[in-house]
Amino acid sequence: MRKKTKLSAVAVGLATTGALVLSSGGASGHGYTDLPISRQKLCQNGTVTNCGDIQWEPQSVEGPKGFPGGGPADGQICNGGVSRFAQLSSSKTPSGGAWPTTKVTGGQTYTFRWQFTAMHATTDFKYYVTKSGWNQNHNLARSDLNTTPFLTVPYNNQRPPSTLSHSGTLPSGLSGHHVIVAVWTIADTANAFYACSDVTF
Repeated sequence: MRKKTKLSAVAVGLATTGALVLSSGGASGHGYTDLPISRQKLCQNGTVTNCGDIQWEPQSVEGPKGFPGGGPADGQICNGGVSRFAQLSSSKTPSGGAWPTTKVTGGQTYTFRWQFTAMHATTDFKYYVTKSGWNQNHNLARSDLNTTPFLTVPYNNQRPPSTLSHSGTLPSGLSGHHVIVAVWTIADTANAFYACSDVTF
């Protein structure tokens, strides 16, 4: 048991060091989704270019918690209300193209994955998806989403490891381009982290 605790401490130390290296301007790092790949990760890995600050800080999309009743304003959901990451909420990439999508199948189990650079005490993880017929030509709003999460993963105030995967069933009856909004709610602050992933059903 003692050995495991030491290894965990080393892992946390390395993750914290990584957060300091990855971030700019003294901001601290936190977390983002890479399965399905999020818009911030697409910017960070260079698949989408000219994204601005988010390319250095994919883990920093932190906004008020309480979504969908609270949280970031409509039109700013994907950037968590953080103005310097506004590109993430646009319906098009900074170059004017469509956001790349991940192919998924409704009704089937999917494994969602988060990467963390700072592990916070966690209330839960929730996942929302756009409705059939949603308006793809404007910044994402609550009216575009089914505001009941299709997956909720309680985390009971625990701190996640540096990589966390959990599985859930994707909604059935959807086709074409949709956006999955992943929300990581922090237990001991007023904030949550937001990640939008474009998918094709």
